[in-house]
Amino acid sequence: MTVGEHFPAGSAAPFVVTTDEDSTAATTAALRSVPGVTTVAPSGTDGAGRARLTVVGEPSPGTPASLELATDLRSAAHEVPGARALVGGGSAELLDARAAAEADLRTVVPLVLLVSLAVLVVLLRALVGPLVLLALNAVSALAALGLGAWLDEHLLGHPALDVQTPLVAFLFLVALGIDYTIFLMHRARHEAVGRGTREGVARAVARTGALITSAGIVLAAVFAALGVLPLVVLGQLGLVVGLGVLLDTLLVRTLVVPAATALLGERFWWPGRVASRS
Repeated sequence: MTVGEHFPAGSAAPFVVTTDEDSTAATTAALRSVPGVTTVAPSGTDGAGRARLTVVGEPSPGTPASLELATDLRSAAHEVPGARALVGGGSAELLDARAAAEADLRTVVPLVLLVSLAVLVVLLRALVGPLVLLALNAVSALAALGLGAWLDEHLLGHPALDVQTPLVAFLFLVALGIDYTIFLMHRARHEAVGRGTREGVARAVARTGALITSAGIVLAAVFAALGVLPLVVLGQLGLVVGLGVLLDTLLVRTLVVPAATALLGERFWWPGRVASRS
């Protein structure tokens, strides 16, 4: 903020562009034509035919405007023929980190959900029930991410979650939610034999509720302790996972899952079945 009062805000973390020495003039002209660029200055060579340019922009580093500027700079630099220009710097690295995190989300999340579904199918010997349970678990995790991001912004003052927080938090929440689901539904299937699904799930909640609730509260407290560490990523992770565990333990596992199971009745175990009430 102090730097921005006397110099362009981007001076705190300028972009660094490397290009072939023969294309230095053309690359400099292309970069200067990008809206939001204040200065483009040479900053030496590497002795191997590559020149280095320092680019200062108007936006503050790490802001959405600086990320957009990084994208524009790369587009302009790559249009210079034969320059082989590369754009680096703090905002460019953050842009790459976000792209990598989004790619990890698209790859890892479906794999985790598929593995969780396979475990539930094998355990419950059903298909409808595991699909419903997995959907409830995923929605619970997404709700925790949204609530955690909102609290992190309005209570802790962070503009957004770190790029690694959503993926790691989602993995923790899905794993813990499936764990608690296994405790509850394995007992529900056992109780449903000879009693029916509705009475079986009610008895399962009564017999496992104290265990799941106490374990969830303790686990949420453990993750909340991460919030006292001076690392933003760990603090955000502790906040999101702690909220998610409480949400899953006190609401989803206690009310939503039993209600959904009771509404589906014996269809919950399709294509398998449990012995009906005698």
